[in-house]
Amino acid sequence: MSSFQRSLMVCAALVVVLAGIKSASTILVPFLLAIFIAIICSPLVRLMTRMGLPKGLAIIMVMVMVLAVGTWLGALIGSSINDFTAQLPQYRSQLTDQFHAVADLAARFNVPISIEVLKEQFDPGKLMSLATDMLSGIGAVMANLLLIVLTVVFMLFEASSLPRKLHYALDDPHMRMQQIDRFLDSVNRYLAIKTLVSLGTGVICGVGLYLLGVDYFILWGVVAFLFNYIPNIGSIIAAVPPVALALIQLGAGGAAGVAGLYVAVNMFMGNVIEPRMMGRGLGLSTLVVFLSLIFWGWLLGSVGMLLSVPLTMIVKIGLEATRGGRWLAALLEGEPQTRSLAITVTMTGKPVRRPLEGAQ
Repeated sequence: MSSFQRSLMVCAALVVVLAGIKSASTILVPFLLAIFIAIICSPLVRLMTRMGLPKGLAIIMVMVMVLAVGTWLGALIGSSINDFTAQLPQYRSQLTDQFHAVADLAARFNVPISIEVLKEQFDPGKLMSLATDMLSGIGAVMANLLLIVLTVVFMLFEASSLPRKLHYALDDPHMRMQQIDRFLDSVNRYLAIKTLVSLGTGVICGVGLYLLGVDYFILWGVVAFLFNYIPNIGSIIAAVPPVALALIQLGAGGAAGVAGLYVAVNMFMGNVIEPRMMGRGLGLSTLVVFLSLIFWGWLLGSVGMLLSVPLTMIVKIGLEATRGGRWLAALLEGEPQTRSLAITVTMTGKPVRRPLEGAQ
């Protein structure tokens, strides 16, 4: 079989797999969300067990926390949408006054501006929909909350034995395959650190919006927390609704203050805290982040958009653990850096590291 035929078969198989994933997204999305929650909760369960709590009790306590957060998030989204709908006429009135001021200023420079066109293009009703569309999609998945929680519970009970099962499943009873261990550790580490950084980003943004006097500051803090899982562009998307709302409420000065808050927080958390905690080697290029957002969003919906970067990171870490996939993992990285590459070969039954030709 020629290389062209082999590539054609691989592409055809990939299309079939993607079509199957998309058709089974109703079942697959809650399962992926359960895996995501289980990975995030696993360090907390381990911490509780080290403190002397039985594993079962630790898992129950963590699940109660997850249920409380999920219930609170659903109530927050519902109440915020209802309050915003009730205040929508007032926001439209304030925005119309600002449009008149802009039109008067433009008229001084002989620039005609239609207020009606501005009203159509900048409808405050679209402000809330930008943020709540994704949250509503997550809320629809969370309708299967009981199934997700039960899945997470069983995953947490099986978490400690998963690496050993993978070793035996891959015919490695002596556990010499360190790639599996590195893969699982890297995924756990990435998601744990990303969750802490995202939580800090959401808290700081929420407190800052409260001090600036922006409505629904808790909701915007939650949005900042969720969208921070999407680096580079996630913070920009999360900043649009509060900046626009601040423009309606507080005017141009308030909007500039909110924009400055988001820029400062994301510069500090993204360029100082996160690299220091995570280190180098897990970055994705901006293009890959954007394309993964589109791809996973098309494949899995709103939850796919939220988990686009973690899913891409899992794919990248998995490719790095295989010799044949390292070149593709390198293409997914951000700015390449010169480093020594090595492959593992076996001589006389022992693993030996030998540098690749041309490595610097």
